[in-house]
Amino acid sequence: MEFLESEIRNAGGRGSIEVITGSMFSGKTEELIRRLRRAQLAGLRVEIFKPAVDRRYSDTRVVSHDEKSISSTPVDNALSIILLAGDCDVVGIDEAQFFDDSLVDVCNKLADDGKRVVVAGLDMDFMARPFGPMPDLMAVAEFVTKVHAICTRCGNLAQYSFRKVPVDQQVLLGEKDVYEPLCRKCYNEMKRSKSEKR
Repeated sequence: MEFLESEIRNAGGRGSIEVITGSMFSGKTEELIRRLRRAQLAGLRVEIFKPAVDRRYSDTRVVSHDEKSISSTPVDNALSIILLAGDCDVVGIDEAQFFDDSLVDVCNKLADDGKRVVVAGLDMDFMARPFGPMPDLMAVAEFVTKVHAICTRCGNLAQYSFRKVPVDQQVLLGEKDVYEPLCRKCYNEMKRSKSEKR
């Protein structure tokens, strides 16, 4: 189902959870920033959070790959978000996959308290496994938007984040030097080719 911004209202303290998900380079953070900026333009009080571990572009800003940015508060854990959200109307959370499963309870609590919660994060890790709290967040969200990158090999829609370097740990921060977006066919071909080289 396509996301319709006109369907999102925070009148009367009706909370909600929106999840924006997809592969790397698919525009998740760009869409998060767009929604939060529109909320600010509407005069709503907005607080934005990101995991402190993500310092790729900035320590204190959420930054998209195309260099759009918005001020944010880095936090070490999901529970800090409840303490810091205060009396805002809208809570934005980027790189949600890096938080632990307590993020689901945090988002539910914020939404139950009447806040609009907008979350962006990878749905799958480099091995195509569900990533962190994202599956559970998608299950409890009122709205889920799945965005796609373009496959760097064939030009079709991409939904996988292929890791080009031989590192097996799940969390490895990187950009185009480390990851590339691939469609299912190209991802499977590259994965086979990589395993044959080992």
